[in-house]
Amino acid sequence: MIKIGDSLPAVTLMEYQHAGEGACTTSGPQPVDVQKAAAGKTIALFAVPGAYTPTCSAQHVPGYVENADALKAAGVDEIWCVSVNDAFVMGAWGKDQQTGGKVRMLADGDAAFARATGLTLDLNGKGLGLRSNRYSMLIKDGKVAQLNVEGPGKFEVSDAKTLLGQAKG
Repeated sequence: MIKIGDSLPAVTLMEYQHAGEGACTTSGPQPVDVQKAAAGKTIALFAVPGAYTPTCSAQHVPGYVENADALKAAGVDEIWCVSVNDAFVMGAWGKDQQTGGKVRMLADGDAAFARATGLTLDLNGKGLGLRSNRYSMLIKDGKVAQLNVEGPGKFEVSDAKTLLGQAKG
């Protein structure tokens, strides 16, 4: 499992962008090289088991949207939400959660990031397949500075306020 001091894995996530967002000139999934995107930045990353799931939609994402300005004031350059879903689902979920300009919704469609970090959650028996565990991490220049991994079925340490306190500290 990834730990404090480790570099982020060399994987590519996908981000759905609408024409006109950032450097994107066409709508659709755009690749995000994790190591390049995190280089020289402070990133508040949180991962969830799935888009549109109850805790993720009711508490996890809204907490980061609500605390986006405070996180940026504490030195965070970007906030990333990572989930084992496709870019189309993540893009639609981001619209639904009104994350635009606050949280980047990054798709880990084949669970490459989850596997590379060792933070997978096996939900095969529940019809959801291999997913990401629920966690948050503070990343500085591509290295893990803080890591908050939730216990099974818990939502206690990966919330925005916990990561905000760590970013300020």
